[in-house]
Amino acid sequence: MTAQIPVAMRLWGHASIMTLAVMAALPALTADAAPRQTRPAQAKEEMAPRPAGEPIMAIVSIKSQQITFYDADGWILRAPVSTGVKERETPAGVFAVLEKNRDHRSSMYDDAWMPHMQRITWNGVAMHGGPLPGYAASHGCVRMPFGFAEKLFDKTRIGMRVIVSPNDAAPVEISHAALFVPKAEAVAAAPAQAETLVREAADAAKAATDTKKAATAAARETTSLASSLRKLEYFKKSADAEANAAGKALAAATTDQAKARAEERKQKATAKATEASMRLDAAKADAKLKLDAAAAAKVAAMAAETRKSVSAKGATEAKLALEPVSVYISRATRKLYVRRNTHKPAPDGGGEVFDASIEAPVTIRNPEKRIGTHIFTAMARDESGLRWSAVTIDDADDAKSALDRITIPQDVLDRIGPTTLPRSSIVVSDEPLSAETNYRTEFVAVLSNQPQGGFITRKPSEDSLMASDNGRDDIFGFFSQRNPNSRRMSFDDFWTQRRR
Repeated sequence: MTAQIPVAMRLWGHASIMTLAVMAALPALTADAAPRQTRPAQAKEEMAPRPAGEPIMAIVSIKSQQITFYDADGWILRAPVSTGVKERETPAGVFAVLEKNRDHRSSMYDDAWMPHMQRITWNGVAMHGGPLPGYAASHGCVRMPFGFAEKLFDKTRIGMRVIVSPNDAAPVEISHAALFVPKAEAVAAAPAQAETLVREAADAAKAATDTKKAATAAARETTSLASSLRKLEYFKKSADAEANAAGKALAAATTDQAKARAEERKQKATAKATEASMRLDAAKADAKLKLDAAAAAKVAAMAAETRKSVSAKGATEAKLALEPVSVYISRATRKLYVRRNTHKPAPDGGGEVFDASIEAPVTIRNPEKRIGTHIFTAMARDESGLRWSAVTIDDADDAKSALDRITIPQDVLDRIGPTTLPRSSIVVSDEPLSAETNYRTEFVAVLSNQPQGGFITRKPSEDSLMASDNGRDDIFGFFSQRNPNSRRMSFDDFWTQRRR
């Protein structure tokens, strides 16, 4: 054994030398490999060197793992993000802020904390504070730096456009005849007109209530008429029969005494029959008046209800004219859709209700040819009416060529063009509206040629279909589902979210 020890030591020494040699060579190998493995430089948190206005849109670049916020004059805030990992990718497309929660807790991932959450879909995709490892790391959400998310939270509003682009994208100024040009006089008159129409709608609603009550009362008075008339007709028939019998008795009397009694009986019976006839005639006349009044009251109530409906619609449109308008034009459906935020709380307590009362066919030249996905936004007023920008996130035609191919119906232009305000937008896309679009969302469009793992992992299953925790989504045909495969999370998973 003593003889073997030096041999073992020599062998260990050779192994050590080899190990040291390999370690010495690693830096050189790493240096050679570095150019092939270098990641893009991570974005830095930045603020524009000027006073910032209210954010109008946010653009998330999946490629650069960066989010940039824009006001009317350009970018104002920029920060790194972490979007969804492979098979749970953050869907690329067009979204908007739907709900804000300063201290949100996930109902899917063990009450995970998502501070300063700003939801962009009701199916669990949101922007919120979280750790940033320098690459895509979430389960579909857009993680932002904690401090950045907090600072941003009070600056945004419900309905702010959020664009998730697979590549780097930025707004560029654009002018085109298809972009709405408001009329200054229409914009100026809109508030007073809305106030007048709202007041008229309230008056019409009160009148409809009053006339309905009157019609109900009039109808109630007619319910006993038939019974009363039947009773009077019976009394008249009985009185006529008695008078007829008295007449026969008088004719049959042979003595003076019998004749006197029969005559007295006949006079009384005839008087009774006459009175019964007069009462019946008066009752019939009264019944006719009441029936005519009830019919007139019913007609008046129907007319008042129609005026109420028309006035309410006019008042609603007048109020909506005070809000920025969103238009979505889909090549897939060849339709145009219009939405505005009503600012009414959703009946289930989650988010606000968006009006979607306008939908119309639209003409697209060469409809078989792809058009791309472009977002046109009215950034601010200028001397010509509005200053517009364009963001392209799926390029087929360029933004101008896309607008060249579209003809918007004149009646739609007449309804929304004259009062178009800053923050209004037109989205042109090959895509149909996403199933994520519902009564409490702005337009949601998802690029079908990009990964959608962040949605796919949240699809409802047949054995776990349920209405949203936020309330009665089922009445609008939108359902949610808790993931049956939810589990205890790793630290990294902890910062992902999904809330129903």
